[in-house]
Amino acid sequence: MKASKIAYKPVGLALGAVSGMLAGALFKQAWKVLGHDKDAPDATDEQRTWSEVLIAATLQGAIFAGVKATVDRAGATATRRMTGIWPG
Repeated sequence: MKASKIAYKPVGLALGAVSGMLAGALFKQAWKVLGHDKDAPDATDEQRTWSEVLIAATLQGAIFAGVKATVDRAGATATRRMTGIWPG
């Protein structure tokens, strides 16, 4: 394993945590914007419909993937600017 990958590992872990928190906050806001007063449904929430649970899960997954890709790419780009080496 390259030294640059090893050195980037703690940065990548920290960015992953930040992206998870950011994605969660964005999802909560998006769910409210869609007109839902309550928290997003859990898959085992008996009071929610199948369609509501599946829409929430799909939206949450899409937001998480988009935020994670954005944060990971920004971190790698910043690392290249600071060190001259792409960490991937």
